[in-house]
Amino acid sequence: MLTTVVLAALVASSPIYGVANAGDGDSLSIGQTRVRLHGIDAPEFDQQCERGGSKWACGKEAADRLSRLITGREVRCDPVGIDQHGRTLARCSVGYTDVNRTMVAMGYAVAFRRYSSEYVNAEESAKLSKRGMWAGTFDMPSEVRAAAKESQGAGAGRTPSRAVTSTQARSSGASRSGNCVIKGNRSRRGEWIYHMPGMPYYEQTRAEDIFCTETQAQAAGYRRARVR
Repeated sequence: MLTTVVLAALVASSPIYGVANAGDGDSLSIGQTRVRLHGIDAPEFDQQCERGGSKWACGKEAADRLSRLITGREVRCDPVGIDQHGRTLARCSVGYTDVNRTMVAMGYAVAFRRYSSEYVNAEESAKLSKRGMWAGTFDMPSEVRAAAKESQGAGAGRTPSRAVTSTQARSSGASRSGNCVIKGNRSRRGEWIYHMPGMPYYEQTRAEDIFCTETQAQAAGYRRARVR
């Protein structure tokens, strides 16, 4: 999940020890302590990637890989701060195995460059060897989260000047079974976003306007959802 780091660098924190359980591909818990692995970003739990022309559940696989590394084992986590969700940001290890680095090196997480360049080399190695997600194509987890946020809710504002509304689409005989399948959605931040079939969260997006072409959507003041 998206992490806004609130560093506690000036306050020395003792290492956390204990038997761990995995949450998703970049989070775990030790007792009552929730830990977010610092410097890495794994796919969202329900995220899918593509490999060999087929979709696969890379988010669930990442969670499974982390579980294999840490579940039921003694884990040491060295805190570096707290994130916006109240989780401890930490570098974790099992014995001599660096858990954060291993997840990136296996290709089931990427280096979270926004917060650290510590695991960039591990990511480049995974990419070169086509390990994990790098064996095919995928959307960056941060972009998947951003697209999901853009799709939630509607912002108050104007009516698009050239929008092909759902009502107009029905009256003209156009529908999602035809050519008018582009969904326009207005976010709470006032952003006007359109989503194409096949994009992350297309099915979950509530269409406030329907367009037949990207040109129509752009002319109405919408921009394409940002996905990798």
